[in-house]
Amino acid sequence: MLQRLDHIDQRLLDEFQRDFPLVPRPFAAIASVLDISEDRVIERLIALRAIGAITRVGATVHPNTVGASTLAAISVPQERVDDVAAIINEERGVNHSYLREDGWNLWFVATAPDADRLAAMLRRIEAKAGLPVLDLRLVKPFNIDLGFRLSGDRSLLRRRKEPDTGILRDGDDEIVQTMSEGLSMVRQPFADLGAELGRSEADIIGRLAALLAAGILSRIGVIVRHRAIGWTANAMVVWDIPEERIEPAGWALAQHPGVTLCYQRRTVPDVWPYGLYNMIHARSRAEAMQSLDGAKRLPELAGANCRVLFSTRCFRQTGALVRGEVAA
Repeated sequence: MLQRLDHIDQRLLDEFQRDFPLVPRPFAAIASVLDISEDRVIERLIALRAIGAITRVGATVHPNTVGASTLAAISVPQERVDDVAAIINEERGVNHSYLREDGWNLWFVATAPDADRLAAMLRRIEAKAGLPVLDLRLVKPFNIDLGFRLSGDRSLLRRRKEPDTGILRDGDDEIVQTMSEGLSMVRQPFADLGAELGRSEADIIGRLAALLAAGILSRIGVIVRHRAIGWTANAMVVWDIPEERIEPAGWALAQHPGVTLCYQRRTVPDVWPYGLYNMIHARSRAEAMQSLDGAKRLPELAGANCRVLFSTRCFRQTGALVRGEVAA
């Protein structure tokens, strides 16, 4: 689909996934780069959202900085997949859910304002589905920024400092929640957000800059639906590797071409021994497997066993829930 979009739309998707202008009229700033009008930028982004090429213009949140989150999985009989997926997606805090090629086939990301409400959500899903839920909490992120360039070379990942949660202030959760849902497509979206929250435009822009600099927000920009624009061969690869080797392997894997996410998660003894995860977003299975073959040759992954879980259906892809009620 990316090739079917015109040059300007491709640039919007390729160049503005991060570094969104934190100025009173951000779409005008983008327009000056693209040499089109401010209104045309807004119209194009609205159209891209309408066709499913993007989810929103907003922010992604570093896990467990504002609120709590986890990756979870359920092993569901094929005939129950749609029913159990509906149970999972009844929960407002579920922001991603996918069917993957594995015995543990229904995977979802659950988010909540705090750990207690996150745990309660998982218990509700487990009770309604009548099936056990694997709760795979994040241990260490190596790359959690899915804003990769869609054309040309992808720049090497720079190691980031740990998020500084000490900068959080009262009311930041309101800003983060709104940015997770997406900005209004208007000329002055930060003024619009400020009016909604009873704050000034300058205050909103200042807090967003602080949250981004502190690593609470991973990025601010156009949030792309990769599957919808041609990246249809998306695989989650899980690695069984001794814990003392995970950190060097994680950093090496995060730098590898084609790897778009990489992190360490808790294992489940006697059930799920995989502690290192990475995502590969590719345009074909052959391209994805070529990337994986290269990863297997990394010295840091020598001798590690892996399992490849291609996603086959996307049930939901939205922003995180960090404020408000969790239950549907």
